[in-house]
Amino acid sequence: MWRSRVVVGLLAVVGLSLGSVGSAGARPAGLPPVVSHVPTSDKVVFITIDDGWYHDPEVARTLVEGRVPASLFLLPGAFSYDAGYFTGLVDEGRVRVENHTVNHPDLTALDAAGKDAELCGAEERVAAAFGRSPKLVRPPYGAYDDAVRLAAKACGAKALVTWTYDFTTWGDTPPATPALRSGDIVLLHFTPGLGADLRRALDAARAAGLKPAALMPYLRSSGVLSSGALPARASGALTS
Repeated sequence: MWRSRVVVGLLAVVGLSLGSVGSAGARPAGLPPVVSHVPTSDKVVFITIDDGWYHDPEVARTLVEGRVPASLFLLPGAFSYDAGYFTGLVDEGRVRVENHTVNHPDLTALDAAGKDAELCGAEERVAAAFGRSPKLVRPPYGAYDDAVRLAAKACGAKALVTWTYDFTTWGDTPPATPALRSGDIVLLHFTPGLGADLRRALDAARAAGLKPAALMPYLRSSGVLSSGALPARASGALTS
């Protein structure tokens, strides 16, 4: 299946090149949007958690007992050895598993076949494991260009999701906790420190009078999915 998608992707790249001639500054139409912040006045924040290598039962309890909606951008290798950890979360109805590629490469450095193998390969493995094809992609390291957006679209993505703030503790000291605002997208990772990072993110949301909400319904209701716009608001290093 993926080979046919490569052909589609190659044709689209040719279209991109041709479309760039004649109208200076014009961007190709029909690409999925890239979202780092959701334009909404509702008092909500969006919890997203990447990779999936460390499966902490306490984190699962926090998500389930706290009724916390979350988007999990998982690597197939990280969920395949213990898929039950994540299917249990999905079965609670507030967690969705999305696409984070197969091997976590910088997609902008790959050719069309490589992009397709990473994105469509992950899409197919998520669908097989969880019974639903992912509709969102988080490009590793937050790295994307128009060719990545085209490849993501060919693999079924409706949007690429980056983040507003990264709450992940990568060393001994947690990053500074920002003041969250409506529509912010919080990035976390399945690391040994996720339990503390998640509590810190939830505490920051409460301090700002915000509640975690499911991301996809807000992408639909805010019009982001139909606009193709690239919201510019983002903060923090590219680490995902």
